[in-house]
Amino acid sequence: TCRLTLPDLLENGGHMALLLHPPRSRNTRDWARNARRLIRRLGADMYLVMSPRYDGQDAARFDTLAELARRLGLPTIASATPMMHHARRRRLADVLTAIRTGRRVEALGRDALANGETRLRSEAEMLRLFPGHEDTVHRTGQLAETLAFSLDELRYEYPSELADGETPASRLRRLALDGLRWRYPDGASEKVRNMLEHELALIAKLKYEPYFLTVNDVVAFARSRGILCQGRGSAANSVVCYCLGVTSVSPETGTMVFERFVSEARNEPPDIDVDFEHERREEVIQHIYDRYGRHRAGLCATVIHYRGKRAIREVGAAMGLSQDTVGALSSQLWGFFAADNLERQRLQEIGLDPDDPRLRQTMDLMREIEGFPRHLSQHVGGFVITEGRLDELVPIENATMENRTVICWDKDDIDSLGILKVDVLALGMLTCIRKAFALLEQHHGQSYTLATLPPEDPAVYDMLCVADSIGVFQVESRAQMNFLPRMRPRCFYDLVIEVAIIRPGPIQGDMVHPYIRRRNGEEAVEFPSDELGQVLGKTLGVPLFQEQAMQIAITGAGFTPEEADRLRRSLATFKKNGSVSEFRTRFLTGMAKNGYDAEFAERCFSQIEGFGSYGFPESHAASFALLVYASAWIKRHHPAVFACALLNSQPMGFYAPAQIVRDARDHGVEVRPVCIQSSYYDNVLEPNERGTLALRLGFRQIKGLSEEDAGWITAARGNGYTEVADIWRRAGVPPATITRLAEADAFAELGLGQ
Repeated sequence: TCRLTLPDLLENGGHMALLLHPPRSRNTRDWARNARRLIRRLGADMYLVMSPRYDGQDAARFDTLAELARRLGLPTIASATPMMHHARRRRLADVLTAIRTGRRVEALGRDALANGETRLRSEAEMLRLFPGHEDTVHRTGQLAETLAFSLDELRYEYPSELADGETPASRLRRLALDGLRWRYPDGASEKVRNMLEHELALIAKLKYEPYFLTVNDVVAFARSRGILCQGRGSAANSVVCYCLGVTSVSPETGTMVFERFVSEARNEPPDIDVDFEHERREEVIQHIYDRYGRHRAGLCATVIHYRGKRAIREVGAAMGLSQDTVGALSSQLWGFFAADNLERQRLQEIGLDPDDPRLRQTMDLMREIEGFPRHLSQHVGGFVITEGRLDELVPIENATMENRTVICWDKDDIDSLGILKVDVLALGMLTCIRKAFALLEQHHGQSYTLATLPPEDPAVYDMLCVADSIGVFQVESRAQMNFLPRMRPRCFYDLVIEVAIIRPGPIQGDMVHPYIRRRNGEEAVEFPSDELGQVLGKTLGVPLFQEQAMQIAITGAGFTPEEADRLRRSLATFKKNGSVSEFRTRFLTGMAKNGYDAEFAERCFSQIEGFGSYGFPESHAASFALLVYASAWIKRHHPAVFACALLNSQPMGFYAPAQIVRDARDHGVEVRPVCIQSSYYDNVLEPNERGTLALRLGFRQIKGLSEEDAGWITAARGNGYTEVADIWRRAGVPPATITRLAEADAFAELGLGQ
């Protein structure tokens, strides 16, 4: 909470307008003395506030305040002290006060609103409330005009950290060309070189070089610390990002366009999402704070709203409903608050009286509060980095987590203002793959990166075709495992489609079955026009990606690129139901004008609307598909390495450690139990008699055994333990740890059972 004291105002009060509220008590001596001190400091920038109390004494009170203002030499202004925009919100205002203070509405006392008069007023209403003091009302309007502020006045500057003699453009070009030689050691194709030059020219024209340099700095730090990372989203369209090492998918392999990422027409900064290992992301976050300072870097907020059970629970408590009643309502979730007759029936079924006045009022308030903002939380990783002070651009506060600063605006606010945002996200599979790469180098002498894995391995696709995908990124769910044998992926782009198609968007848009029928030759691949054939050809006439939805709108319905981008944004905000429907009339009219029949246009729009539930950009799916291929390749060729890395990266994924161990055994991996003589905290690989690697389970698989205790056990082990008391004496672990080891049968090597 920001608290300004009188000394703060006296010391720093210049360049501000101060509204002075009149004293609440009859003793005005101290108030008048402080007022005169402020007047000497601020002079003409002070006003005495006059506001009604609706107690029948307002007229006399206004005359008294006007005389006080005259003696002090202050102008007066009028205020309705609004607490709500409409009088009908009074009940809800009291409920919010009760929730905030942890009391019932009936116990609020003077904290409850006395009436519904403290609301926003029109000028005409204000003039009626202040008869004889019309100049006070007019002065209020004049003050408001002088204090007018537009967010357009904010001037964001990209951070610039440059070596002597370099401009942002020259440095980005140098790094991109260095990366081109690194990515293409045998020489890049002419297509790639042309794409790179095109991107650099557009980036220079829009002056976005500092943004790319900032992202490069973050990614370079991660690489220097051995932290695996990968950019995703529309950044995968960029050769520059590929050469900088931000992304690992070469854009030349697909049909994506750079303008989906950076566009001159959209007049907005690019947005790069970078995934880091989930166990080490905090290192990257603290690097950003160390590199730029907390006065220049902060995380965006996420607005948490009242929804479902939370609304029921908090409003019910504020209205004095019993815990049993609140629990009964919560058990019904939110679905039955729709039709009144159904509502009455359901309330009776759960033992509540639908005619109870308090219950009815509570349910009305629950509906009213639904969607209200409740509090701010940290965004998962949206960083804003500035050239100057952050607090001169956006409101900030300290986070609950130590050493973090949070911006009090969410990512949509930041995007609207054109402020640079770098998403520093966490992904468990990157942790798993990095640990697997380390094990491959340790035990097989093989060094790999995401970009150097052997491509298009038929054995990998054979494994996926039979849904052997436990632990494999993105395709390990039951829905994906059921779909894999029908999809039968045989190339990388099939994995891109696999990632994108089993999503609520394509499923609700009825895109899955038509695609499979066409892929299997059960249905003809037809296009209503050659133009749409170019848009939908690679997905057999079925729109699967957000980019295709945009292209259908442009090509088929005559949308401008700007209108199509608005459509894309509405697809991205899938939680706001109905946000896509505003384009319906425009879309159907445009399709009809271009000669497409109404049935086809309706079907197209329903498919596009399905993306409102969740639709993937193609570039995002391509980045995820690379992780699908990488994890599947490791599992297919090195199952012991894969299982070990996966277990050491928990918690993540769909499956419990026991299922991962069972799957490893099914793939011929020898799994050795936790052993007091041989195990470490992490799971490790040990040579076996067959000349392969066995998986030795680590102490981390024992529930409740800490990494610290495991460290003491391994550090004190020496040439081995001979008895349980030996472990207790040398390692100094508590009896509870010994018990957990015994329950896990870790003493079998000593000839001791559980």
